[in-house]
Amino acid sequence: MTDINEVGFKSSGEYDDYITYLKRRIRQLELQVRTLEADKERLERELSRLRMEMSRMRQPPNFAGTLLEVLDEDRAIVQNYNGPRFVVRIAPWIEREKLKPGSRVALDQRTMAVIELLPSQKDPSVLGFEVIERPAVTYDDIGGLKEQLRELREAIELPLKHPDLFEKVGIDPPKGVLLYGPPGCGKTLMAKALANEVNATFIRVIGSELVRKYIGEGARLVSELFDLAKEKAPTIIFIDEIDAIGAKRMDETTGGEREVNRTLMQLLAEMDGFDARGNVKIIAATNRPDILDPALLRPGRFDRLIEVPLPDFTGRLEILKVHTKKMNLKEVDLNAIAGMTEGASGADLKAIVTEAGMFAIRARREHVTQEDFIKAIDKVLGSEQKLAQQIAMHEVMYG
Repeated sequence: MTDINEVGFKSSGEYDDYITYLKRRIRQLELQVRTLEADKERLERELSRLRMEMSRMRQPPNFAGTLLEVLDEDRAIVQNYNGPRFVVRIAPWIEREKLKPGSRVALDQRTMAVIELLPSQKDPSVLGFEVIERPAVTYDDIGGLKEQLRELREAIELPLKHPDLFEKVGIDPPKGVLLYGPPGCGKTLMAKALANEVNATFIRVIGSELVRKYIGEGARLVSELFDLAKEKAPTIIFIDEIDAIGAKRMDETTGGEREVNRTLMQLLAEMDGFDARGNVKIIAATNRPDILDPALLRPGRFDRLIEVPLPDFTGRLEILKVHTKKMNLKEVDLNAIAGMTEGASGADLKAIVTEAGMFAIRARREHVTQEDFIKAIDKVLGSEQKLAQQIAMHEVMYG
């Protein structure tokens, strides 16, 4: 046995301490080995996952098609959109009860087998038309349009809230309403107030948003728009500036005009086609009723045509009261202001109220005076008159 003094230890105590140190060091190294082995296993799993992901990314893409008919448990007839039809196999992991004619499916590129059931197709822009949050506008925020609001509520709100009244009388409720009149008179504001009041899905779209570059795209958008409305019924569809797609059809000279006419024909078919529209109401607004296609204006599509004219004296006074109810007024005669703003629209009156407030702020005052309103009238209506004169002069000079 080796003497401890031969290896440099002066006593047995130092030898025991050294042995203890070595054991502790061995345990530390063993722990490091286990940690490294665990890291190795984790990195190997990550490498395997990344290789599988890379393998999937390198796979050829699948075709998207339409299921036309299910023949039996294992076979179906599919069509690659406008391409030929195929009798293909159905992958065993596909739930058969979810396979319906017209469903969108993913097809294997080599065998054309059905390997995945895809969600129903809806254009993102169509989904974006739905108004999620209710507008803050109420009926009390609209002045000078009591008769127009009454007709609109009778045609749209009443059938949705009390359909039993129409059943008892034995008539079909109106399907659609067209609001027409000069710009800035409250057509869109009325639609916003209705959206706030009625507990129904509200879809808002501008006519020009349905115009697309490629053939058939506009008609497809219109079809998907009404499909979405039927799915979420009761629904109100508000089409602003409908003259963008609803102008009178003429002899087409360009591809763009033909595409607009295709979109209009799809809209006509959806509004009063073979299939029942269900609990879906339509409100449209335009500044140019004179250029609309006669097919749009007949009963069955728009049952009520509601004119929203420039406000009279009483209407202007009501509008001014609506826009000034939160203002700090001092010796302001709203009757006199209403008399000085003949021919102004609701938008003009709102601009006048805003400008009057700006004049007060410019003078570092906390209240608005009659003089502020007079200056605002001159600024708003005077600028419009100057602009109209410049436009008329330009038309005379350049045709």
